[in-house]
Amino acid sequence: MTETVFTDVSVVAPAGSKSEQAYQAVKARIVEGTYTPGYRLVLGTIAKDLGFSVVPVREAIRRLEAEGLVKFERNVGATVAGIDPTEYLYTMQTLSIVEGAATALSAPLIDSVAIARARAVNEEMRECLDHFDPVRFTQLNQDFHSILFEHCPNPHILDLVHRGWNRLASLRSSTFRFVPGRARDSVDEHEALLQLIEAGADADAIEKAARLHRSATLDAYLAQAKTT
Repeated sequence: MTETVFTDVSVVAPAGSKSEQAYQAVKARIVEGTYTPGYRLVLGTIAKDLGFSVVPVREAIRRLEAEGLVKFERNVGATVAGIDPTEYLYTMQTLSIVEGAATALSAPLIDSVAIARARAVNEEMRECLDHFDPVRFTQLNQDFHSILFEHCPNPHILDLVHRGWNRLASLRSSTFRFVPGRARDSVDEHEALLQLIEAGADADAIEKAARLHRSATLDAYLAQAKTT
């Protein structure tokens, strides 16, 4: 059977469409670890599972490939992409820079309502620590940071941040599993970052705090990797 070659073109489906539903379903399974790195994505099987035709599933897989979560291998087809240690290193280093910049640029536009939202999310993260659920914690972590960088007025920087998160998506659920002790520090650093923004700290201080927060997770991951 001839496999379809997916081109590296991002296709955004209308909200509520079958293509969008298929995209959300497959992406969720990748992020949650149901579809692990290297898992072969058979269009017909996924379509039958979701109750759709192959067409919206093909569009969803094409979009996930453009985001870096899926790759196409000749004679194999579409498979879930993994992030090797070197790629993880480069992605986290890049994300620490661009997300730090995006957060600093957003800071003057973050009002008290957004601060309250972020703090509420961070409290949910704190509650996750006692009975640690790394998948739930990871989703909340992304929600928290999205509140802080979503007002970034520079669309190019914001695009780079989103690309970084997308590259990490397939491993994010396992990162905090690998370094669970980092989760508690992360929550405390979130509160410190919120206090800087509330106090009207200058952009350099906010950018540095956001950048070091991100790189600290990388450092913990690399330190743990050396001992395994």
